[in-house]
Amino acid sequence: MANRIPTNNEPRPSPEITSTGSRVVGAGAARPHEGPGPRIMAADTLEGNDVRNPADEDLGTIEHIMLDVPNGRIAYAVLSFGGFLRMGEKLFAVPWRALTLDTDKHCFVLNASKELLEKAPGFDKDHWPSMADETWAASIHDYYGVPLYWH
Repeated sequence: MANRIPTNNEPRPSPEITSTGSRVVGAGAARPHEGPGPRIMAADTLEGNDVRNPADEDLGTIEHIMLDVPNGRIAYAVLSFGGFLRMGEKLFAVPWRALTLDTDKHCFVLNASKELLEKAPGFDKDHWPSMADETWAASIHDYYGVPLYWH
């Protein structure tokens, strides 16, 4: 019964609130749209988007969106941060739930300071972690203070 699709007369959950995915906020979140966005979008349209924190500091760019293919869920956004002209750049797997899409600012918001991100477990483009390892995944979710995406 909980997975039943509401009829046109039944209230629908607010688009800004979700228990398993990224929140969507801003004036564009509740407006009906022609075509995709912002609730259903092609993954490649989100790659390259800026990530900022609530203090409006630049935290980097979304490089990749990682899918949990067997479960049909977005697991992580891979965020690039630091470096100069992409040299020395570090990558970070950020749980999808930790991000909020702000349709007014046209960016994602991560509730983290630059210092927190600099100390986050990261990796370089040639040495990725095993993202299917549940111990690794639990540590990443714990670091960003969000529930495991598969719960």
